[in-house]
Amino acid sequence: MLSKFTEEFGLHIEEAASRLEKVVRKTPLEVNLSLSRDTKANVYLKREDLQIVRSYKLRGAYSMMSGLNDDELKRGVVCASAGNHAQGVAYSCNMLNTKGVIFMPKITPKQKVSQTRMFGNGNIEIVLTGDTFDDCADAAKKFTIEHNMTFIPPFDHTKIIEGQGTIGVEILEKFKDGIIDYIFIPIGGGGLCAGVGAYIKEHSPRTKVIGVEPLGAPSMTAAFEAGHPVMLPQIDKFVDGAAVKKVGDLTFPICKKVVDEVCLVPEGEVCTTILNLYNRDAIVVEPAGALSIAALNHYKEKLEGKNIVCIVSGSNNDINRMQEIKERSLIFEGLKYYFIVDFPQRTNTLRDFVNRVLGEHDDIVRFEYMKKNDRESGPALVGIEVDSREEYEKLIERMQDYDLDFTLLDPTSDVGKYIV
Repeated sequence: MLSKFTEEFGLHIEEAASRLEKVVRKTPLEVNLSLSRDTKANVYLKREDLQIVRSYKLRGAYSMMSGLNDDELKRGVVCASAGNHAQGVAYSCNMLNTKGVIFMPKITPKQKVSQTRMFGNGNIEIVLTGDTFDDCADAAKKFTIEHNMTFIPPFDHTKIIEGQGTIGVEILEKFKDGIIDYIFIPIGGGGLCAGVGAYIKEHSPRTKVIGVEPLGAPSMTAAFEAGHPVMLPQIDKFVDGAAVKKVGDLTFPICKKVVDEVCLVPEGEVCTTILNLYNRDAIVVEPAGALSIAALNHYKEKLEGKNIVCIVSGSNNDINRMQEIKERSLIFEGLKYYFIVDFPQRTNTLRDFVNRVLGEHDDIVRFEYMKKNDRESGPALVGIEVDSREEYEKLIERMQDYDLDFTLLDPTSDVGKYIV
């Protein structure tokens, strides 16, 4: 007998689990000791970063593609993806011996492009176009119609949602003897949250389902507020695996029914989480993969003594992004600041700044200065790292005592983004 959520939304998640049994890896559900200590709770990580394609996206892609008939498989498939769905489709193309054309945004990390090509094993063609997922999705859908192929959407299709929902089946198989108090699920377009959320709410109704979005791409939050999916005019594309301008028409009503709360996590906090997971647990995650864990900080007061599950959605991170990740983390933690300082053009000004203004542990990490003739002062861009937020306050006091003319740059402003 169909459960109320699967019946209402036409989902057959357990059937999808059977289809995927010989294709996907049943990823571990493991206790994380450091996170458990931090929260005074029992924190379990569902390690989809250890999936065959290093993200959960294979589940939805194969779930849909394995249901295509012979004629559809012969004509081939098309998808649009920021990287993880592309790899799931590429792997499925190889498994099903069908041709795939994969559209990816131009900003997609090279690591994801090369991995997609590798998983396709000669069965796919990659087209890089557009600056966002939504841009490349428009191009992919147009191509699909022109070439009479089948479009494999990243989230907004029943079979995709069913496939992602199989994570919920595996979680509850491992949690037979206990109650999950909270489950934290990343949200991009909503396919993962809709599938897992529906299955969990049906079979473990006491569990609080928390959807987690990046602050710079709050598409589900906007949809909840409007009562329907809306197109955001612009988004921060940093958390590329979850940065979409509009959630799905199918995923929205499911998430609206099964999600208890949506947590918005700043991109800088995501970066801090990535670094902590790497340094403390040797776990490598991409920005979207860190969302659910970053959200724990927002619920600490509610979690003590509870059983918590966080879905780690993927690990397809490009090493070339690590400098940006560190930069965003330091700024978020209040450990790195940028100033425009108007230095008086007199002898020993810079030496005095170093000796009298900088603290013992303050470090100049960037300095750009051009002295101009016939000027009493000259501006410089100065980047400074400090040990703590308290040290920053002392630095400001010393700059004021020294009577420096300075402006603190907001790195998120248009000017800040241009200079920093």
